[in-house]
Amino acid sequence: MKHLCLGLIMAIFIVLVCTSCANSPARAGGDSPVMRPTQVMDFTVLYGDNCAGCHGLHGKGGASIPLSDPVFLTIADDATIRRIAANGVPGTPMPAFAQSAGGMLTDKQIDAIVSGIRSRWAKPDVLRDVNPPPYRPLAPGNPIRGAAVYATYCSPCHGPDGRGGKKASSIVDGSYLALTSDQDLRTNVIIGRPELGAPDWRGDVPGKPMSAQEISDVVAWLAAQRPKVPGQPYPTPSSNRAKGELP
Repeated sequence: MKHLCLGLIMAIFIVLVCTSCANSPARAGGDSPVMRPTQVMDFTVLYGDNCAGCHGLHGKGGASIPLSDPVFLTIADDATIRRIAANGVPGTPMPAFAQSAGGMLTDKQIDAIVSGIRSRWAKPDVLRDVNPPPYRPLAPGNPIRGAAVYATYCSPCHGPDGRGGKKASSIVDGSYLALTSDQDLRTNVIIGRPELGAPDWRGDVPGKPMSAQEISDVVAWLAAQRPKVPGQPYPTPSSNRAKGELP
């Protein structure tokens, strides 16, 4: 009797498993054929699989630039966003996603991501009657002038030397600067990080927005803080001997 009950249970389990497999949407053939990865065109799926990890599930709250920021979408056109998505940014964590650049996405899939970002998050009137700084610098920045710009606009939050203050963390951390391009620095200065309490270029000093040249200058100053060899500094053998740690 015990063996009969066990056999009946196993038979029911096998039937349930087979029925589940037969009705699975991933099953080849039937009404639900397997979709090739290159055929996926749904923005939510494409963005969630390829962008959300760095830019946040809803385009904000991630480690990288918030793609849902309407100020960002005002200064960066579709061609710029597409170029970055397709080719990546060398020297930073931003990879290339286009198949032509070694990624996994087709041109149409990248177009779907770009158009989805624009249609869902852009607000064309967000800077009505405002002339925002250009996405790319019009002239090279000057790090000497940038030091004064930093003292005026940035030091109240990031500290007098950029290593952190009461309101914000270090902006000259070597690892951060090593993983961030000059353009990323410029974009962050312009659009701020509202979700983190950081204002855009108009709000650092109330009533005194940063000029395009001041933005270029402070980016040049920040870039000058970038270490030649990033990472944690380790003591040299000579310094260890001086401390008596080596024979």
